[in-house]
Amino acid sequence: MQQEKLTKGIFFGLIGNLLFVAFGLICLFYYYTYSNESLFSKIIEILAYCTEFMGFGLLLYADWLFIKSIRLRRLLKISFSSYIFFEAVMMILELNAYKIEAYEPYSLALAIAHAVISGMVCFSFLQLDPDNVKWEVAIGACFTLIIAGMLGNILGVRVYFSIITNAVGFSVLFAALKFFRDREQIEIDCRGDRANVSEFSSSTLFAEMQEENEIDKNNSSEN
Repeated sequence: MQQEKLTKGIFFGLIGNLLFVAFGLICLFYYYTYSNESLFSKIIEILAYCTEFMGFGLLLYADWLFIKSIRLRRLLKISFSSYIFFEAVMMILELNAYKIEAYEPYSLALAIAHAVISGMVCFSFLQLDPDNVKWEVAIGACFTLIIAGMLGNILGVRVYFSIITNAVGFSVLFAALKFFRDREQIEIDCRGDRANVSEFSSSTLFAEMQEENEIDKNNSSEN
């Protein structure tokens, strides 16, 4: 049951991040075609909000499934929950940056902070299987994509470039997690897995010894 929740969490996490990639691309199109009081721009903005909210909702659901299914790994759960909230705030501010004076969409400090925080969240996923070399390589690829998001600021691009690369990086991470798990190349213990392990008490041990004695007696009587 818990393993099924984890499977759903990985799937919805992947779809949610892909929707965030779509959101970033819609923002890119929005800023290049923006026209004040244009009906077309308003439609694109509504589409961006719908994509964002769907992605946000799926990631929240995936996070809830992770929390309910995976044993321990408190750092991962807290980090991923905080990341979802952080990204949602960033996306809302990015789409409405022209209305909020305090928000600086071209700020280098903002881009660096966004990449560093996201990179730390990425590394927290190592807790899923810390001794798996393939998983470590996947984490490294995700982290590289996230850090590359800072390069957008050098090119004079808004912070949404960092948001896109961030979402691409986590999409790669969840895709790799799904790939490895489908092929049983990564082991993630869930709540209730210990119930599958046989537990012996004095009563069960005595019952088994009595059963073995009865079998021996029957065999001796037959002989």
